[in-house]
Amino acid sequence: MQDDVEVSEGKLTGTLNYLTSGQLVTDWGEGYFLAVGFDGFSTGLTYANVRVGLHNSAGSGLVTLDSDKDAVLHITDPVNQKLMAVQTDPDTGASYTQYWDLSSLTYAPKEG
Repeated sequence: MQDDVEVSEGKLTGTLNYLTSGQLVTDWGEGYFLAVGFDGFSTGLTYANVRVGLHNSAGSGLVTLDSDKDAVLHITDPVNQKLMAVQTDPDTGASYTQYWDLSSLTYAPKEG
């Protein structure tokens, strides 16, 4: 699905591979996907207080993390899309939004 994906200084780098089969393709169609694990939430928050998605989404919008704390996203335009996470304090309702730049991700050529 991906090779050498790293996060540094608010930017993701690495290579996304084109998927033509599997459950992700069944659910979302062929394309490039990014898997990202989340950890280190603000004090007092858990994965259940975090919603993740793409800014400029063409799909599901923000989705609450589940206990594995991983998100898989269908990337259609890494130059104009950004990875987005919104942490919401369940006591106060205050939220903090963080964005990560995807423009340095590269697409591996489609095989076939």
